Amino acid sequence: MCGIVGIVGKSSVNQALYDGLTVLQHRGQDAAGIVTCENDRLYLRKNNGFVRDVFQAVHMLNLRGNMGIGHVRYPTAGCESSAEAQPFYVNSPYGITLAHNGNLINAEALKKDLFRDELRHINTNSDSEVLLNVFAHELHKLNKLQITHKDIFEAVCVVHKRCRGGYAAVTMITGFGIVAFRDPYGIRPVVFGKRETSAGMEYMVASESVALDILGFELVRDIAPGEAIVITVDGQLYTRQCADNPIYSPCIFEIVYLARPDSIIDGISVYKARLRMGKMLAKKILQIYPKHDIDVVIPIPDTSRTSAVQLAYILNRKYREGFVKNRYIPRTFIMPGQNMRKKSVRQKLNAISLEFKNKNVLLVDDSIVRGTTSKQIIQMAREAGANKVYFASAAPPVRYPNVYGIDMPSVDELLAHNRTPDEIAEIIGADWLIYQDLEDLIGCARKGNKSLKQFDSSCFTGQYVTNDVDQKYLDAVANARNDAAKTEGKALDTEMIDLYNNQ
Repeated sequence: MCGIVGIVGKSSVNQALYDGLTVLQHRGQDAAGIVTCENDRLYLRKNNGFVRDVFQAVHMLNLRGNMGIGHVRYPTAGCESSAEAQPFYVNSPYGITLAHNGNLINAEALKKDLFRDELRHINTNSDSEVLLNVFAHELHKLNKLQITHKDIFEAVCVVHKRCRGGYAAVTMITGFGIVAFRDPYGIRPVVFGKRETSAGMEYMVASESVALDILGFELVRDIAPGEAIVITVDGQLYTRQCADNPIYSPCIFEIVYLARPDSIIDGISVYKARLRMGKMLAKKILQIYPKHDIDVVIPIPDTSRTSAVQLAYILNRKYREGFVKNRYIPRTFIMPGQNMRKKSVRQKLNAISLEFKNKNVLLVDDSIVRGTTSKQIIQMAREAGANKVYFASAAPPVRYPNVYGIDMPSVDELLAHNRTPDEIAEIIGADWLIYQDLEDLIGCARKGNKSLKQFDSSCFTGQYVTNDVDQKYLDAVANARNDAAKTEGKALDTEMIDLYNNQ
């Protein structure tokens, strides 16, 4: 759940990269970075924080050049240091930088191979640095002073053979151009577009089409699973399929939660898919509760609004905004520590009492992960005077961790794991709870692009599309992602900072 951008332009790209990252801020609020290239020299700025905080006027002035890439990161276990902000850089060969969205499930094995066989040192805990060094090593093996787009495609072919998991990456080769590639399953999204200027054609790569829209780029298409594109510094575009057996399996949680509603990813309008999700959920409610006594439908902002509007229309009930959101609080399901999440929910949302008082309220959310937020919001609705509080999730029960780049918690911290909807309703305090059916969710997404045969829906089913995720790896994920690990990691970072400051 990170955001990436890359631009090859005919004039300075620093402001365009900044604007693109700002539009993708919902994909990561933990850190941001931009690197540009001018006259074979790189200019880098990255740090923890929102885009607006990381880049001040002095930094923007120093980001020179007509070519660059950028990144926004959300926090994961072992990823609190500003040293792990992206883009990453490796000097050999050529000087290569990389920004990455996703997760390599064989990162530890690759790290050992890189050190033992290829004499490359990995300086952080980030799998993005591993991905960069694998790509760099394959180019280094060519032993060429000057490379071509064909050389790059051959390197990406080997990257796909060595790296397993979900990844969408944009790299910049100093003085040559920008390269973007996507894993053979197309799990994480990435698109590219073009813009005609008086000086010639400019190209842009981004995680979501909305970043292209605001900068006036025309969406060309998604980068296909296993495909790589090369955009040279002089504006030449080359594309090639670099995977032996690509299987299009995009992450359906992008449609549910991660992507902005005004984006089109994998040929699917996120907005229209969420409208369909609301329609299907309403039909299920009418089937199970034909004599329901719902007075009003209220979304839990922001992602669930689109589904809630359509749901209210089908139920023929009032749609009302019952919560006011503080937009300066990051998303809560990725926050470490139950106490921090509980505190942030109260800071993030405030109920409008007149919309709840003496009413039977249906709250609609995009999904339920830990349930911490849901429980508190239901309590807030009751405190605001609701008679009854019903709860609807536009997604099926989240029962398993995601291993392809979304930092969902360990399986024991997922509320729906080994629990029925009735048990979950009792825990969160709802009078009744209803979930979207997985078949309906997939149907809502596929209607936007009928050529898609399957999705990665592993957080709902526990079936991982790469077919190489075993229990040993899941146990390692659980140990790294549970609240205790994150709290310990944050404490370790604090100790290291104190040690540095006291030297």
